[in-house]
Amino acid sequence: MSLLVVGLSHRSAPVSVLERAALHADAQVKLVQDTVAAEPATEAAVLATCNRIELYADVDKFHAGVAELSTLLAQHSGVGLDELTPYLYVHYEDRAVHHLFSVACGLDSMVVGEGQILGQIKDSLARAQDLHTAGRLLNDLFQQALRVGKRAHSETGIDRAGQSLVTFGLQQLAAGGSVADWARGKTAVVIGAGSMSSLAAATLARAGVGEVVVANRTAERAERLAEILNDAGDLDVVARAVPMDAVPGELTRADVVVSCTGATGLVLTAEAVGTAVSGRLVEGVPDVGAGRGWVAQPGADGVPPAPTRAAPGGTTARGLAEPEENCPLDLPSLSATAGFSVLGEAAVAGMGAAELEQHAAWVENAPRPQTSSPVTDDADAIAALAALASSGMRIPERRKPEAVVEASRPAPVLFLLDLAMPRDIDAAVHRQAGVRLVDIESLAEASADAPMAADVDQVRRIVADEVAAFGAALRAAHITPTVVALRTMAADVVAGEIARLEGRLPGLDDKHRAEITQTVKRVVDKLLHAPTVRVKQLAAEPGGAGYADALRTLFDLDQEAVAAVSRAERADDESENSKNRGPA
Repeated sequence: MSLLVVGLSHRSAPVSVLERAALHADAQVKLVQDTVAAEPATEAAVLATCNRIELYADVDKFHAGVAELSTLLAQHSGVGLDELTPYLYVHYEDRAVHHLFSVACGLDSMVVGEGQILGQIKDSLARAQDLHTAGRLLNDLFQQALRVGKRAHSETGIDRAGQSLVTFGLQQLAAGGSVADWARGKTAVVIGAGSMSSLAAATLARAGVGEVVVANRTAERAERLAEILNDAGDLDVVARAVPMDAVPGELTRADVVVSCTGATGLVLTAEAVGTAVSGRLVEGVPDVGAGRGWVAQPGADGVPPAPTRAAPGGTTARGLAEPEENCPLDLPSLSATAGFSVLGEAAVAGMGAAELEQHAAWVENAPRPQTSSPVTDDADAIAALAALASSGMRIPERRKPEAVVEASRPAPVLFLLDLAMPRDIDAAVHRQAGVRLVDIESLAEASADAPMAADVDQVRRIVADEVAAFGAALRAAHITPTVVALRTMAADVVAGEIARLEGRLPGLDDKHRAEITQTVKRVVDKLLHAPTVRVKQLAAEPGGAGYADALRTLFDLDQEAVAAVSRAERADDESENSKNRGPA
């Protein structure tokens, strides 16, 4: 049997696909159950987070396993197989082990180095154990992945490379400023009471918010989280729980909202958010950290204003109203487009060489505006454009417009962090004034440019060493049933020969019989010791899987006897796992 993983993540698929393919808890249970019911797989576990969906299985056929797992992922996610396939990745045997160990260390996370994934891997293993879909391979794999992840965090500074999605999201909301300064005294609403929401509530409380309001569909969980926050001696925060239907009212007085639920539909619509911020906007204060679709405005908070160039006769980049005398440009056709200067490339795009030469001459000879800026440079620039056009007869049409001074967007009065997949908050909120929304998609964009810590290389070395060790142990374990079957066969031979001896020497007393039996067993053990130890060593090396077959062939071992040993070991493992499922 061999380890196979089929999945998709933020590295292979756009957020829109991940959102549609997200699996709720019941779907994850059904997926692993259907996987082990399928022919190629005997074990299965699913790892589903806000930015990945991965199905792990122990399969006996690679191609059949890939086809079956891909089909099951498509069926349970509701995304068609043809549409899902381009975004899937496949890892097999050692590559699959390497992938999970890298995931456990935070190397494959959206925010490199985050530690939340360890809890998610632990939950995945516990679910598979509860469903009895995790056997020896997946139990060993996931337990070792947890140990590797903990080792990476304890032996290196990988924690410095990144932080949790919650912390990273709050930094984005704070527009690069201090989260503590931004959060101090604010009122926060946390929607959901799961692990991510609990982390968000605790992080906000430590950052200095004055009040945390927890809303959850299960009132007891919301009340429990609020109680934990209130009882924490190191947190100066007031926490209370409210029902979900109270959220619209809480939004009208909230400063920050963090949402991470398992809902399949929207929790906050654009209309609800718009209603909450109506009447709260502060006019004349720009949003210097506007989110997706908005940029920092020139001239605001240290951003230098975009330069505008005066055109002959006093026309500016934003004032092209009247045609200038003898100017070859058709100014009225450009006057509706703000930011296009008659002297810029965008304005003359599409003009022929002859027209450009006329325009250059006109700029050179036109009366100078009342400004200290010379126009000769502009004439030279246009003359250069004319020379370019003389070879191609026309300036290319695709020209970037000159810098445009956008109207300032009001400073946000409501900050929203959506960590759910599928999303809880309507993406249309990005366009609303007075609101700043950070969601999984914008986090992915922001994290793409995040710096990597030097410790990442050390973690990669740890992963490589652990993969090699795990592979060696796995290959060695693969030959164990064959060795056990060989020793069992040898013991049967000894027992048969002792019985035959007793038939030939019926007067043999117990003392001599025991001595003879012990001597024969020692001879057999010594003969088998060196070959069995050596074959285990060889089997642990890459390509060592064939030694088990060689051993069976050389000693003419019954394949069913080997299989019986394997079944007995799996039964023992399952019994042990059902008794003890404590922390890894």
